[in-house]
Amino acid sequence: MLQRPAHIRLAHVLLAAAAALALPTAVAAPADAQEPVRSAGPRCVPAEPGLTSVSVPSAGTTYPVSLYVPRGYTGRHAVPLVLNLHGSGSNGIDQLTISDMQRAADQHGFLVAVPNGGTRQPGSQGGYTWVLPGVPDTSGQLPSPDDRDDVRFLSDTISAISDGFCVAPERVYATGFSGGARMASLLACRLADRIAAVAPVAGLRAGNPDTSDPTRPDPGGCAPSRPVPVLAFHGQEDMVNPYTGGGPAYWQYSVPTAFDRWAELDGCRIGPRDTRLTEHVTLSAYRACRRGADVSMYVIADGGHTWPGSPYPAAFPGLGKVSTEVNATDVMWHFFERHPLLHASAAEVR
Repeated sequence: MLQRPAHIRLAHVLLAAAAALALPTAVAAPADAQEPVRSAGPRCVPAEPGLTSVSVPSAGTTYPVSLYVPRGYTGRHAVPLVLNLHGSGSNGIDQLTISDMQRAADQHGFLVAVPNGGTRQPGSQGGYTWVLPGVPDTSGQLPSPDDRDDVRFLSDTISAISDGFCVAPERVYATGFSGGARMASLLACRLADRIAAVAPVAGLRAGNPDTSDPTRPDPGGCAPSRPVPVLAFHGQEDMVNPYTGGGPAYWQYSVPTAFDRWAELDGCRIGPRDTRLTEHVTLSAYRACRRGADVSMYVIADGGHTWPGSPYPAAFPGLGKVSTEVNATDVMWHFFERHPLLHASAAEVR
Protein backbone atom coordinates (compact mmCIF):
# COMPACT_ATOMS: atom_id res chain seq x y z
CA MET A 1 0.00 0.00 0.00
CA LEU A 2 1.41 3.39 -0.96
CA GLN A 3 1.67 5.67 2.04
CA ARG A 4 2.14 8.76 -0.08
CA PRO A 5 0.63 9.06 -3.58
CA ALA A 6 3.44 9.04 -6.11
CA HIS A 7 1.64 11.55 -8.30
CA ILE A 8 2.96 14.34 -6.07
CA ARG A 9 5.98 14.10 -8.41
CA LEU A 10 3.76 14.64 -11.44
CA ALA A 11 4.96 18.14 -12.35
CA HIS A 12 8.60 17.04 -12.73
CA VAL A 13 7.73 13.89 -14.65
CA LEU A 14 5.34 15.65 -17.02
CA LEU A 15 7.83 18.33 -17.96
CA ALA A 16 10.28 15.63 -19.02
CA ALA A 17 7.58 13.62 -20.78
CA ALA A 18 6.29 16.70 -22.59
CA ALA A 19 9.74 17.53 -23.91
CA ALA A 20 10.26 13.97 -25.11
CA LEU A 21 6.89 13.84 -26.84
CA ALA A 22 7.07 17.37 -28.29
CA LEU A 23 3.93 18.69 -26.64
CA PRO A 24 2.72 22.11 -27.82
CA THR A 25 4.44 24.80 -25.77
CA ALA A 26 1.16 26.19 -24.48
CA VAL A 27 0.25 22.91 -22.80
CA ALA A 28 3.70 21.93 -21.59
CA ALA A 29 4.46 25.24 -19.86
CA PRO A 30 5.23 25.08 -16.12
CA ALA A 31 2.37 25.98 -13.79
CA ASP A 32 4.01 29.26 -12.75
CA ALA A 33 4.67 30.42 -16.33
CA GLN A 34 3.39 33.88 -17.24
CA GLU A 35 0.22 33.81 -19.32
CA PRO A 36 -1.72 36.66 -20.89
CA VAL A 37 -4.38 37.95 -18.51
CA ARG A 38 -7.85 38.49 -19.92
CA SER A 39 -9.86 41.23 -18.24
CA ALA A 40 -13.50 40.72 -17.36
CA GLY A 41 -15.78 42.23 -19.97
CA PRO A 42 -18.74 41.47 -22.24
CA ARG A 43 -19.50 37.78 -22.11
CA CYS A 44 -19.70 37.03 -25.81
CA VAL A 45 -16.64 38.48 -27.55
CA PRO A 46 -13.88 36.82 -29.62
CA ALA A 47 -10.80 35.43 -27.91
CA GLU A 48 -7.54 33.97 -29.17
CA PRO A 49 -7.28 30.19 -28.87
CA GLY A 50 -4.82 28.69 -26.42
CA LEU A 51 -4.02 29.17 -22.77
CA THR A 52 -5.00 32.38 -21.05
CA SER A 53 -5.41 33.41 -17.43
CA VAL A 54 -8.60 34.63 -15.77
CA SER A 55 -8.53 36.59 -12.50
CA VAL A 56 -10.94 35.02 -10.01
CA PRO A 57 -11.93 37.10 -6.95
CA SER A 58 -12.95 34.86 -4.04
CA ALA A 59 -13.35 35.70 -0.35
CA GLY A 60 -11.30 38.88 -0.57
CA THR A 61 -8.39 37.42 -2.57
CA THR A 62 -7.86 37.24 -6.32
CA TYR A 63 -6.46 34.06 -7.87
CA PRO A 64 -5.20 33.40 -11.42
CA VAL A 65 -6.94 30.48 -13.12
CA SER A 66 -5.63 28.97 -16.35
CA LEU A 67 -8.25 28.59 -19.07
CA TYR A 68 -7.89 26.81 -22.38
CA VAL A 69 -9.80 28.46 -25.23
CA PRO A 70 -10.42 26.01 -28.08
CA ARG A 71 -9.60 26.60 -31.70
CA GLY A 72 -12.58 28.04 -33.51
CA TYR A 73 -13.94 29.93 -30.48
CA THR A 74 -15.58 33.05 -31.87
CA GLY A 75 -17.50 34.40 -28.90
CA ARG A 76 -20.61 34.54 -31.07
CA HIS A 77 -22.43 31.72 -29.34
CA ALA A 78 -22.35 30.16 -25.88
CA VAL A 79 -20.12 27.12 -25.41
CA PRO A 80 -19.74 24.54 -22.61
CA LEU A 81 -17.23 24.91 -19.79
CA VAL A 82 -15.43 21.97 -18.16
CA LEU A 83 -13.67 22.32 -14.80
CA ASN A 84 -10.76 19.84 -14.95
CA LEU A 85 -9.32 19.40 -11.44
CA HIS A 86 -5.83 18.09 -10.76
CA GLY A 87 -4.79 15.35 -8.33
CA SER A 88 -3.17 16.02 -4.96
CA GLY A 89 0.34 17.40 -5.38
CA SER A 90 -0.19 18.28 -9.03
CA ASN A 91 -1.45 21.46 -10.72
CA GLY A 92 -3.86 22.62 -13.39
CA ILE A 93 -1.46 22.73 -16.32
CA ASP A 94 -0.28 19.18 -15.67
CA GLN A 95 -3.88 18.03 -15.41
CA LEU A 96 -4.68 19.56 -18.80
CA THR A 97 -1.77 17.57 -20.20
CA ILE A 98 -2.38 14.15 -18.68
CA SER A 99 -6.09 14.25 -19.56
CA ASP A 100 -5.34 15.29 -23.16
CA MET A 101 -8.30 17.63 -22.84
CA GLN A 102 -6.83 20.33 -25.06
CA ARG A 103 -7.33 17.96 -28.01
CA ALA A 104 -10.93 17.18 -27.04
CA ALA A 105 -11.70 20.86 -26.48
CA ASP A 106 -10.42 21.74 -29.96
CA GLN A 107 -12.43 18.90 -31.47
CA HIS A 108 -15.72 19.66 -29.70
CA GLY A 109 -15.47 23.39 -28.98
CA PHE A 110 -15.61 23.71 -25.19
CA LEU A 111 -13.65 25.81 -22.69
CA VAL A 112 -11.46 24.04 -20.12
CA ALA A 113 -10.63 25.62 -16.77
CA VAL A 114 -7.68 24.08 -14.90
CA PRO A 115 -7.47 25.88 -11.52
CA ASN A 116 -5.05 25.04 -8.72
CA GLY A 117 -6.13 23.71 -5.32
CA GLY A 118 -6.28 25.89 -2.24
CA THR A 119 -3.13 24.72 -0.46
CA ARG A 120 0.44 24.01 -1.51
CA GLN A 121 1.50 20.37 -1.29
CA PRO A 122 4.59 20.12 0.95
CA GLY A 123 7.56 18.60 -0.84
CA SER A 124 6.04 18.82 -4.33
CA GLN A 125 7.28 20.87 -7.27
CA GLY A 126 4.53 23.35 -8.04
CA GLY A 127 1.87 21.07 -6.55
CA TYR A 128 -1.40 21.89 -4.81
CA THR A 129 -4.09 20.08 -2.84
CA TRP A 130 -7.83 20.69 -2.81
CA VAL A 131 -9.45 21.71 0.47
CA LEU A 132 -12.40 19.42 1.21
CA PRO A 133 -14.27 20.46 4.37
CA GLY A 134 -13.92 17.96 7.20
CA VAL A 135 -11.72 15.62 5.14
CA PRO A 136 -8.01 15.10 5.87
CA ASP A 137 -5.57 15.69 3.03
CA THR A 138 -3.02 13.16 1.80
CA SER A 139 -0.77 14.00 4.77
CA GLY A 140 -3.60 13.27 7.20
CA GLN A 141 -4.14 16.92 8.18
CA LEU A 142 -7.64 18.36 8.47
CA PRO A 143 -8.29 21.74 6.84
CA SER A 144 -7.66 24.73 9.07
CA PRO A 145 -10.04 27.70 9.42
CA ASP A 146 -7.55 29.75 7.41
CA ASP A 147 -7.62 27.43 4.40
CA ARG A 148 -9.44 28.57 1.29
CA ASP A 149 -13.03 27.39 0.80
CA ASP A 150 -12.52 25.53 -2.48
CA VAL A 151 -16.22 24.94 -3.11
CA ARG A 152 -16.78 28.69 -3.00
CA PHE A 153 -13.63 29.31 -5.02
CA LEU A 154 -14.74 26.97 -7.82
CA SER A 155 -18.19 28.55 -7.87
CA ASP A 156 -16.49 31.94 -8.14
CA THR A 157 -14.32 30.52 -10.93
CA ILE A 158 -17.44 29.65 -12.92
CA SER A 159 -18.74 33.19 -12.39
CA ALA A 160 -15.48 34.88 -13.39
CA ILE A 161 -15.11 32.85 -16.58
CA SER A 162 -18.77 33.42 -17.44
CA ASP A 163 -18.22 37.18 -17.04
CA GLY A 164 -15.40 37.22 -19.57
CA PHE A 165 -16.34 34.45 -21.99
CA CYS A 166 -19.43 33.16 -23.75
CA VAL A 167 -20.36 30.25 -21.44
CA ALA A 168 -23.59 28.26 -21.73
CA PRO A 169 -24.81 28.26 -18.10
CA GLU A 170 -26.66 24.98 -18.56
CA ARG A 171 -23.48 23.27 -19.78
CA VAL A 172 -20.94 23.63 -16.98
CA TYR A 173 -19.31 20.31 -16.02
CA ALA A 174 -16.66 19.03 -13.62
CA THR A 175 -14.12 16.25 -13.79
CA GLY A 176 -10.90 15.56 -11.98
CA PHE A 177 -8.27 12.99 -11.13
CA SER A 178 -7.76 11.47 -7.65
CA GLY A 179 -8.02 14.39 -5.20
CA GLY A 180 -9.57 16.39 -8.04
CA ALA A 181 -12.10 13.59 -8.53
CA ARG A 182 -13.02 13.80 -4.86
CA MET A 183 -13.39 17.56 -5.31
CA ALA A 184 -15.59 17.08 -8.41
CA SER A 185 -17.73 14.66 -6.40
CA LEU A 186 -18.13 17.31 -3.70
CA LEU A 187 -19.18 19.88 -6.29
CA ALA A 188 -21.97 17.53 -7.36
CA CYS A 189 -23.10 17.46 -3.72
CA ARG A 190 -22.78 21.21 -3.09
CA LEU A 191 -23.16 22.98 -6.47
CA ALA A 192 -25.85 20.95 -8.20
CA ASP A 193 -27.51 24.22 -9.25
CA ARG A 194 -24.43 25.15 -11.28
CA ILE A 195 -22.78 21.86 -12.29
CA ALA A 196 -24.73 19.93 -14.92
CA ALA A 197 -22.84 16.62 -14.55
CA VAL A 198 -19.59 15.23 -13.14
CA ALA A 199 -17.09 12.59 -14.22
CA PRO A 200 -14.63 11.70 -11.42
CA VAL A 201 -11.56 9.64 -12.40
CA ALA A 202 -9.96 7.47 -9.67
CA GLY A 203 -11.78 9.24 -6.86
CA LEU A 204 -15.58 8.95 -6.85
CA ARG A 205 -17.11 9.91 -3.48
CA ALA A 206 -20.64 10.52 -2.17
CA GLY A 207 -19.87 12.52 0.95
CA ASN A 208 -17.38 12.08 3.79
CA PRO A 209 -16.91 8.68 5.45
CA ASP A 210 -19.38 8.23 8.30
CA THR A 211 -17.59 8.78 11.61
CA SER A 212 -19.51 5.91 13.22
CA ASP A 213 -18.92 3.53 10.30
CA PRO A 214 -16.22 4.70 7.85
CA THR A 215 -17.12 1.89 5.45
CA ARG A 216 -20.24 3.88 4.58
CA PRO A 217 -20.69 7.49 3.47
CA ASP A 218 -22.19 9.91 5.97
CA PRO A 219 -25.92 9.81 5.04
CA GLY A 220 -26.17 13.57 5.50
CA GLY A 221 -22.84 14.40 3.88
CA CYS A 222 -24.14 14.77 0.33
CA ALA A 223 -27.51 16.35 -0.34
CA PRO A 224 -27.61 17.73 -3.89
CA SER A 225 -30.43 20.13 -4.70
CA ARG A 226 -31.33 18.04 -7.78
CA PRO A 227 -30.37 14.70 -9.33
CA VAL A 228 -26.85 14.97 -10.78
CA PRO A 229 -25.66 12.75 -13.66
CA VAL A 230 -22.49 10.93 -12.62
CA LEU A 231 -19.95 9.05 -14.73
CA ALA A 232 -16.99 7.49 -12.92
CA PHE A 233 -13.82 5.67 -13.94
CA HIS A 234 -11.83 3.48 -11.53
CA GLY A 235 -9.16 0.81 -11.76
CA GLN A 236 -9.53 -2.28 -9.62
CA GLU A 237 -5.76 -2.29 -9.06
CA ASP A 238 -5.70 1.26 -7.73
CA MET A 239 -3.45 1.18 -4.64
CA VAL A 240 -3.89 4.85 -3.69
CA ASN A 241 -7.68 5.03 -3.61
CA PRO A 242 -8.51 1.32 -3.35
CA TYR A 243 -11.53 0.13 -5.30
CA THR A 244 -12.58 -2.05 -2.36
CA GLY A 245 -12.15 0.72 0.22
CA GLY A 246 -9.83 1.15 3.16
CA GLY A 247 -6.63 3.05 2.58
CA PRO A 248 -6.16 6.65 3.78
CA ALA A 249 -8.50 8.33 6.26
CA TYR A 250 -10.05 10.45 3.49
CA TRP A 251 -11.04 7.32 1.55
CA GLN A 252 -12.32 4.31 3.59
CA TYR A 253 -15.57 3.25 1.88
CA SER A 254 -15.45 1.40 -1.42
CA VAL A 255 -16.02 2.75 -4.91
CA PRO A 256 -19.10 0.52 -5.46
CA THR A 257 -20.55 1.93 -2.23
CA ALA A 258 -20.10 5.48 -3.54
CA PHE A 259 -21.56 4.43 -6.89
CA ASP A 260 -24.63 2.85 -5.29
CA ARG A 261 -25.11 5.90 -3.07
CA TRP A 262 -25.25 8.20 -6.09
CA ALA A 263 -27.86 5.93 -7.67
CA GLU A 264 -29.86 6.25 -4.47
CA LEU A 265 -29.47 10.05 -4.41
CA ASP A 266 -30.57 10.24 -8.05
CA GLY A 267 -33.54 7.95 -7.55
CA CYS A 268 -32.43 5.35 -10.08
CA ARG A 269 -34.89 2.45 -10.46
CA ILE A 270 -33.03 0.06 -12.76
CA GLY A 271 -29.58 -1.40 -12.24
CA PRO A 272 -26.80 -1.68 -11.88
CA ARG A 273 -26.43 -3.60 -15.09
CA ASP A 274 -22.96 -4.66 -16.15
CA THR A 275 -21.79 -4.77 -19.77
CA ARG A 276 -18.40 -6.20 -20.66
CA LEU A 277 -16.95 -3.79 -23.23
CA THR A 278 -13.40 -5.10 -23.69
CA GLU A 279 -11.15 -7.68 -22.09
CA HIS A 280 -10.57 -5.51 -19.01
CA VAL A 281 -13.31 -2.86 -19.10
CA THR A 282 -16.84 -3.27 -17.79
CA LEU A 283 -19.53 -0.59 -17.88
CA SER A 284 -21.80 -0.65 -14.83
CA ALA A 285 -24.89 1.49 -15.24
CA TYR A 286 -28.03 2.56 -13.44
CA ARG A 287 -30.97 3.76 -15.51
CA ALA A 288 -34.47 5.19 -15.04
CA CYS A 289 -33.10 7.86 -12.73
CA ARG A 290 -34.95 11.04 -11.84
CA ARG A 291 -34.72 13.76 -14.50
CA GLY A 292 -32.51 11.57 -16.65
CA ALA A 293 -29.59 11.70 -14.21
CA ASP A 294 -27.81 8.53 -15.33
CA VAL A 295 -25.22 7.01 -12.97
CA SER A 296 -22.54 4.97 -14.74
CA MET A 297 -19.05 3.69 -14.07
CA TYR A 298 -16.24 2.23 -16.16
CA VAL A 299 -14.54 -0.44 -14.06
CA ILE A 300 -11.05 -1.29 -15.34
CA ALA A 301 -9.90 -4.68 -14.08
CA ASP A 302 -6.18 -4.07 -14.68
CA GLY A 303 -6.24 -0.29 -14.20
CA GLY A 304 -4.11 1.49 -11.63
CA HIS A 305 -4.34 4.95 -10.09
CA THR A 306 -4.26 6.52 -13.53
CA TRP A 307 -6.26 8.41 -16.18
CA PRO A 308 -7.59 5.87 -18.71
CA GLY A 309 -6.49 6.70 -22.23
CA SER A 310 -3.86 9.25 -21.19
CA PRO A 311 -1.15 9.49 -23.86
CA TYR A 312 1.44 10.15 -21.13
CA PRO A 313 1.83 6.97 -19.06
CA ALA A 314 5.13 8.32 -17.67
CA ALA A 315 3.03 10.79 -15.68
CA PHE A 316 1.94 7.98 -13.34
CA PRO A 317 5.19 6.47 -12.02
CA GLY A 318 4.56 3.47 -9.84
CA LEU A 319 0.79 3.97 -9.92
CA GLY A 320 -0.16 1.05 -12.14
CA LYS A 321 -1.38 0.53 -15.66
CA VAL A 322 -2.84 3.25 -17.86
CA SER A 323 -5.65 1.55 -19.77
CA THR A 324 -5.68 1.90 -23.54
CA GLU A 325 -9.04 0.12 -23.83
CA VAL A 326 -11.10 3.19 -22.92
CA ASN A 327 -10.40 6.90 -23.27
CA ALA A 328 -11.87 8.67 -20.26
CA THR A 329 -11.68 12.13 -21.82
CA ASP A 330 -13.61 11.18 -24.95
CA VAL A 331 -16.17 9.07 -23.12
CA MET A 332 -16.90 11.74 -20.50
CA TRP A 333 -17.34 14.44 -23.13
CA HIS A 334 -20.03 12.40 -24.89
CA PHE A 335 -21.65 11.87 -21.48
CA PHE A 336 -21.56 15.61 -20.80
CA GLU A 337 -23.09 16.35 -24.20
CA ARG A 338 -26.12 14.25 -23.28
CA HIS A 339 -26.63 15.89 -19.88
CA PRO A 340 -27.23 19.63 -19.81
CA LEU A 341 -28.59 21.26 -16.69
CA LEU A 342 -32.31 20.89 -17.36
CA HIS A 343 -34.61 23.90 -17.21
CA ALA A 344 -31.71 26.18 -16.30
CA SER A 345 -31.38 29.83 -17.16
CA ALA A 346 -28.61 32.31 -16.52
CA ALA A 347 -30.60 33.82 -13.65
CA GLU A 348 -31.02 30.42 -12.00
CA VAL A 349 -27.36 29.42 -11.98
CA ARG A 350 -25.53 32.70 -11.40
